[in-house]
Amino acid sequence: MSKSLLSLAITATVLSGCSLIPDYQQPQAPVAAQYPQGPAYSPAEAANQAAAEQGWRQFFHDPALQQLIQTALVNNRDLRVAALNIDAYAAQYQIQRADLFPAISANGSGSRQRTPARMSQTGEAAISSQYSATLGVSAYELDLFGRVRSLSEQALQTYFSSEEARRSTQISLVASVANAYLTWQADKELLKLTQDTLAAYEESYRLTSRSNEVGVASALDLSQARTSVENARVQLARYTRQVAQDENSLTLLLGTSIPANLPSAQPLSADLLSELPAGLPSELLQRRPDILAAEHNLKAANASIGAARAAFFPSISLTANAGTLSPDMGGLFKGGSGTWSFAPQINIPIFNAGSLRASLDYSKIQKDINVAQYEKSIQTAFQEVSDGLAARQTYNQQLQAQRDFVNANQDYYRLAERRYRIGVDSNLTFLDAQRSLFSAQQALITDRLAQLTSEVNLYKALGGGWNEQGSQKAEVSKEAPPLKLF
Repeated sequence: MSKSLLSLAITATVLSGCSLIPDYQQPQAPVAAQYPQGPAYSPAEAANQAAAEQGWRQFFHDPALQQLIQTALVNNRDLRVAALNIDAYAAQYQIQRADLFPAISANGSGSRQRTPARMSQTGEAAISSQYSATLGVSAYELDLFGRVRSLSEQALQTYFSSEEARRSTQISLVASVANAYLTWQADKELLKLTQDTLAAYEESYRLTSRSNEVGVASALDLSQARTSVENARVQLARYTRQVAQDENSLTLLLGTSIPANLPSAQPLSADLLSELPAGLPSELLQRRPDILAAEHNLKAANASIGAARAAFFPSISLTANAGTLSPDMGGLFKGGSGTWSFAPQINIPIFNAGSLRASLDYSKIQKDINVAQYEKSIQTAFQEVSDGLAARQTYNQQLQAQRDFVNANQDYYRLAERRYRIGVDSNLTFLDAQRSLFSAQQALITDRLAQLTSEVNLYKALGGGWNEQGSQKAEVSKEAPPLKLF
């Protein structure tokens, strides 16, 4: 018996190298080799450091924003769920991989039974006992055609995908906190601008009211001055509401309240962000976690084809145990009490109404779907980076033009106010200058916010936001989680 078991084990070992998983071929990237060029784009520059390797502390200069990002990385619930998903998929991989090994269990049992006299062959009541202790293997499948290993590979690639999903969640969180913070600061600057403008409007209204009392200004001038005051009050209520809502949005992202010891915020006009190198589109394939996650899902789908193919072939499972059996406890481990059983089972698929063929077809279709999703993730990344590069160049030009526009409106306002006070121009010209200046200043803050958020989004699109420092390279593990035997 021992020789046959040894022979069977050797045969299983030789055949265990068989795998029906198709050779994996990475799909070609369905994008151009270079980012777009044209008037909206700045000339391409060589990158000394990839954006994905630039730590978020290195990219964001504002200490208050750095503290908020650190708080979010500790407390945000979405990031916590993503980390727990990694543990969950690691456990699923552990469950699937355990099928590659025989499950060995020990069992001890005992029983005593009384047989009444009328049921006994001797005509007398009898008491019988039986005790046993066994060590056995139950229903262990010999993975001759790689079905179990294919399922294990599928679970492993799903685990890798969950690691990339966690990384993607962190990158998105860093960008979301930065954009929420910048929006909060912009709305606070707009609120302060509105408060100052309202004070100026109220002072102008007071002077116009006095002029009206002495007959210098008309009732129309007074009414026009009042419209400016009331419009500014509308804007004040609007920005007061937006600042409060911005704080609520930021609190949700942080997963806790905004720290009371937050450093003083830098103005939007300060140098808040580092310059980003764009690099080449091919770098996205190694840097973007959503692309890497899509590729791992593709590999998982590829492995499922191997499992579906292996289902067409016979499967062999073994059940065996050995131990000792005795009618009394004292003789349980004495000589001559040994017992064993060996029950191999083979399952050969003959007729299943096309179920196995349909399963294989389904696996192949799922792979094609994952190929399309992988290619779409590359195209989406390419489009996001291209949009960011176009925004960088055009926002620089737009902001400079808007600053010049604000300066021109300030000159217009000063001249209009002087001419109105000395009676050369009407109040209508002065009010128009006031409103134009207020509108231009609002637009400058809004444009600066749009420029900063576009840079943050470009940083995210290039895969940045994973490392804390540029000198640190936090890599996602590409090794299987350790096998826990007990």
